Amino acid sequence: MKRLTLLFFALSLTLSSFAQCPRSDGEPTIIDFTGKFVQPNWESINQRGYPQWFRDAKLGIFIHWGLYSVPAYASKEGYGEWFYRGLMQRVPERMRIMSLYADTTKPTFEQYSELTKYWHAELWNPDDWAQMFKDAGAQYVVLVTKHHDGYCLWDSKFQPEWNSVVSGPKRNIVEELTNSVRNKGMRMGFYYSLPEWTNPLHIWMQDPDDSISDYVNDYMVPQFKELVERYKPDLLFSDGDWNNTAEQLRSPYLISWYYNTVGKDAIVNNRWGNGTKHGFLTPEYSAGIANTEVPWAECRGLGRSFGLNRNENLDNYMTDKELIQHFVELVAHGGGLTLNVGPYADGTIPLIQQERLRALGNWLEINGEAIYGTIPYDIPCQREQTFAQLPPTKTINFDWVRNAPMRGVSTDNFSITWTGDFQVKEDGTYTFFATADDSMTIYLSVNGEPPFQLLNIDKNPSIKTNFAHGPLHKGDSVFILIFYQENELEASASLLWRKDDEKFTPVEANWDGQVFWEKTTRCFTTKNNNLYIIEFERPDPHKPLVIKNMPKLNPKAEMILLGTEEEMDFQGYKGVKYNMLKWKQDKKGSVTIDFSAIDSKKLNELENAWVIRVVDYKGK
Repeated sequence: MKRLTLLFFALSLTLSSFAQCPRSDGEPTIIDFTGKFVQPNWESINQRGYPQWFRDAKLGIFIHWGLYSVPAYASKEGYGEWFYRGLMQRVPERMRIMSLYADTTKPTFEQYSELTKYWHAELWNPDDWAQMFKDAGAQYVVLVTKHHDGYCLWDSKFQPEWNSVVSGPKRNIVEELTNSVRNKGMRMGFYYSLPEWTNPLHIWMQDPDDSISDYVNDYMVPQFKELVERYKPDLLFSDGDWNNTAEQLRSPYLISWYYNTVGKDAIVNNRWGNGTKHGFLTPEYSAGIANTEVPWAECRGLGRSFGLNRNENLDNYMTDKELIQHFVELVAHGGGLTLNVGPYADGTIPLIQQERLRALGNWLEINGEAIYGTIPYDIPCQREQTFAQLPPTKTINFDWVRNAPMRGVSTDNFSITWTGDFQVKEDGTYTFFATADDSMTIYLSVNGEPPFQLLNIDKNPSIKTNFAHGPLHKGDSVFILIFYQENELEASASLLWRKDDEKFTPVEANWDGQVFWEKTTRCFTTKNNNLYIIEFERPDPHKPLVIKNMPKLNPKAEMILLGTEEEMDFQGYKGVKYNMLKWKQDKKGSVTIDFSAIDSKKLNELENAWVIRVVDYKGK
């Protein structure tokens, strides 16, 4: 009997992954029986590393769909999924839209709850979505299971009356879509908002940030575990963390528990509170980053919002070419893209979004080998300096949210030079006020005198200064020169003034501006000793392409333009004929490629970016 007991005990240790014993502070201690489990501290979490599948995947689809999809409204450049926050602040335009659905004299939560009566998802087919995402070339899908409004897209026992199974569509969206996505061979990920605007235990952005502990311990942690245990997502994208520390949110414990529960293929992002030291990076609406040590994927919508925003302009949407070339740049720098769709409340995805996904998928079907599983080359991209004239304006008062000054300009790393002139309308002592992100220098000249530096802003949110030249008089001619520099993320610039103690207003003038940036001409990736040259302009069969400053290539390497191969059938034997490109490299590194062997009709069928495969570019 004693031998059987010992045998049973040994077997239980083999079958059990790990055990948890309560500590005096209530935090479970993970007892590691195998040496493979992650401890709830950053050192142990980081030692685990990241699964290779995410680095290889490159493309995922983000889905923001919820009660906010009913009004589907924000400012022209706003986030539609933040509709509830606008109601909390009683933003007039949000209140006007909300009045179409509910009595806006009622408390905010009661108003917003009325949207469940209008969210039917009557045309939603999760299999259709999954097929669409697969056809787009996506390797994973990330569904917003719960946004900041706290409304759950599964039947959470912690929100028994505030979920999509008992109200709205009356369907378990998480479960249905997870099954469909996995049946199509893609990995499933979940977005999960850590805080909520609607939870009485802690109302985010209203209650003190440091009063969140009861909410975390009694609600957030158990609900998080419920979601993970039921569906075992391959990826977790947490959000809403910026007002709290990682320790307040118990992030090390949650991440380690998640990894131990799901296994080696699990991965998390980096939004787990201030002090987070782990997770794939998530630049948002940017030109990407250059980081090959930690995996990363930019997240962005096809327009400027994640949740559908019916108030957006058409120009907010990236063109097919802009989307594909932007994606290529991200991959060339070692990252990827989590591309968002914002469905209608009825469950259909807007046709313009479908069209962009189809264009991306068609391009990847031909050129995907230059994307999936690749790593950066010695030269990620080549660029050339370029500039454009900005449209005339009367004021300098801009906020380019998730945007560039004009179409075709990089969203990051650009500069602008403005010049403006006007005549003073009234005598007075004038005070100037300027803001800039990231830096701006302003020079001023009065009546033709030599200009002097009026303001200099360097990564400060705003600086104001008194006009140092002395009082201005009616009829004085004023000339202003502005140098503006934008580095990364948000871009804004403004110049205001006031006479004596009056209100600040924008400085009105005949402003002319030129924007300068580096335009990407080509990118490079590599895999399995193949080099991929990805051209952003269509090759000309009548004019050789010259690429300067290239590392030494194997003189025997073969070059092929993807998409120009021809299927051959010779006496019943089928195969593919490749038209090899003639090329040479001089002693200075310049590579000259001849496209004259390519059929012009075949070349013209290719769009958006053109991929040259260099086979055995380093030699054996």
